[in-house]
Amino acid sequence: MRTLVIALAVSAGLTLPALATDVDSTYTDVDLADCTILQADDFGASWACPGYRGMPVYVAEGDLRFFVSYGFYAPDKKAARQTLPPFNRMGQKIEWRVTNASGDWLPFATILRFITEKTDGEGNYTEGEILVVTKLGEEEVCHTAYIDALANVDANQMARDAADRAPDFDCEDGPETLGEWSGY
Repeated sequence: MRTLVIALAVSAGLTLPALATDVDSTYTDVDLADCTILQADDFGASWACPGYRGMPVYVAEGDLRFFVSYGFYAPDKKAARQTLPPFNRMGQKIEWRVTNASGDWLPFATILRFITEKTDGEGNYTEGEILVVTKLGEEEVCHTAYIDALANVDANQMARDAADRAPDFDCEDGPETLGEWSGY
């Protein structure tokens, strides 16, 4: 039907706006039990995990904080050194933002939930949830935005919107904190 409409418009001499490329989400699970241990000692560990369409996911843990990077050179990218300040653990599902601009569905950003531990200074701990948006690229892989998933009712959509802006993000800039914020 779409082809017929375009053909009729062209034969009538009408001009059409360029067709927009599609952007969508797809999801993969990340379970460290299914990953390959790269290194482990008393101070931390690192793993290589499978990601979307074979893209490697590099996960490291040190000082009770997780670091996640993506791609074949993931350990060398900025994201491999970025984490949230409080003790944290990563969620088990990665949302991949993908586009078919090249004719094939390729990822350009991810969204991953981190569970954080907050303390009131008197030994009482509560959990927070922060959505971490990461830019993917051959040259740059870095955090672009943090969204407090408990303080924002539309946190998932906010993260998708931030992810869709990720290709234009300069990794020399620090990640943005978006929306309401209850702390880590």
